[in-house]
Amino acid sequence: MMMMAADSSDGAASCACKGIRRCLICESFKGKVQLDATESKIVHHFVYNPELRLAVSEDGSSDSFPFPGVFLWEDFISEKEEKELINTMDQDQWNQSQSGRRKQDFGPKVNFKKRKVRVSTFSGLPASSQKLVLRMQQEPTLTGFQPVEQCNLDYDPERGSAIDPHLDDSWLWGERLVTVNMLSNTTLTMSLEDVHVAVRLPRRSLVVIHGEARHQWKHAIHREDVHQRRVCSTYRELSEEFLPGGQQAEIGAQLLDIALNFRGSPV
Repeated sequence: MMMMAADSSDGAASCACKGIRRCLICESFKGKVQLDATESKIVHHFVYNPELRLAVSEDGSSDSFPFPGVFLWEDFISEKEEKELINTMDQDQWNQSQSGRRKQDFGPKVNFKKRKVRVSTFSGLPASSQKLVLRMQQEPTLTGFQPVEQCNLDYDPERGSAIDPHLDDSWLWGERLVTVNMLSNTTLTMSLEDVHVAVRLPRRSLVVIHGEARHQWKHAIHREDVHQRRVCSTYRELSEEFLPGGQQAEIGAQLLDIALNFRGSPV
């Protein structure tokens, strides 16, 4: 079993940022990225109300609009489970990732540009996730959810950790993105043009992104919303192309068989 990787004191050695990506480590020798005109435009801010399923204006006005595609499950895991999960993760290697994050991947090797999937190095999801997946499947929003990939991400304010606004792939990954938020509260920012919707994620909660929120709204974790160490596990299911009847159904069946043995190690 590998022990947790220690961060190097050498900023260049412990930073994995590429292109315009930045963290606090590399900003000391690369400098900050300057916002262009399109990024400095006026933004309208809303907050997601999970009970009403509305995006409510932050400016005190009565403006609101329906915001489908987000499901929040508070206290999805207990304090004891959180501690056990983090202890288990910290026994494995954390690899440097972009924008000050560290990561552990349990999934197939994928080249999204060439649309190629390599199964040979994939050993399955970790044993610690088996009971969590079973629990997820009891929720109607997650009926039939069978993840084939788990990505653990470690955020630290001392590294300036963040993840830029993005849409997840939809060639391989399916309709529902499921994330378990651990160690601290944070905010998931959903954005579409000049509208931002803040989805508050309490510690130990689970959030599901699907439908319009999955395919039309970009999602991000901004640096200013990481106040303490935060670890999250994101689970992804297969798209229809990899399910029975799809063009890649054979590969999909292999991935499911491997993933759901729950004997995996990070790749």
